Amino acid sequence: MQRTAILVDGAFFLARYRKVWADRDPNDARTVAKTVFGMALEHLKALDRPRDALYRIFFYDCPPLEKTLTKPISGETFDFARTNAAGFRRDLHDQLRRQRKLALRLGRLADRGEWQLKRNVYQQLHDAELEWEDLNDEHFEPDMRQTQVDMKIGIDIATLTHKKLVDQIILVAGDGDFIPAAKLARYEGIDFILDPMWQGIAPDLHEHIDGLQSVCPRPF
Repeated sequence: MQRTAILVDGAFFLARYRKVWADRDPNDARTVAKTVFGMALEHLKALDRPRDALYRIFFYDCPPLEKTLTKPISGETFDFARTNAAGFRRDLHDQLRRQRKLALRLGRLADRGEWQLKRNVYQQLHDAELEWEDLNDEHFEPDMRQTQVDMKIGIDIATLTHKKLVDQIILVAGDGDFIPAAKLARYEGIDFILDPMWQGIAPDLHEHIDGLQSVCPRPF
C-alpha cells in the first residue's frame, strides 16, 4: 500500500504562515494546528493519493523560552514565560497533540542568558539611521537557537526509510540541512518531495529531491 509521511519544520512553517495565510490570525493556535493537517491532506490530493495513504504528520519545534532575564539597557527583569509568544507556543503544541495522525517532535531551545542586537539594527547602525546612544531594550533580543530539531528530522527520515514504513516523504522546509537524509531516502527508493511553501530554494537543491510541490496559497 502507498504510504506518505509528511515532515514539517515548525519554525519555518510558522514564519511562512504569516505571509501565506495573511487573512488568518497567526496567534490562533487552534487554526494554525488545523492548517497543518489541512495542508497534509492537500498534498495527498495533489499527488492523487487517498486520505488513508497518510502514514503520519511529524511536526518539529522547540518549547518556548521560559526564563527571566535582565534587560540590557534598563536593567529591568523580563519573564519570557509570561509573554504572548510563549503562551501561543504552549497552546499550539497542545492543539497539535490533539490532531489525528500527528506526532509532535520537540527539540530544545539553547540560550546563553545573553542579549544580542536584532539583525535589522545592525544595518540601521551601519547606515547611520540609528546612533549607538539611541539604543534601548527594544533593539535587542535573547541570544538563542534551536537544537536537536535537524537531528530529529534526519533520524525520522532514516527510520521511515530503513523500516520501509512509507514509500514517499514530503518535507516542509526551506533550507538544505536535510540533504544527507534525503540522499539516503532516495538511494533506498523513497520518493522525496520538498515543500518550501512558495519560498525560493537554492538551484543545487533540485538534484537532491524528486519533486517540488507547494500546496498552500501563493503569497503576492
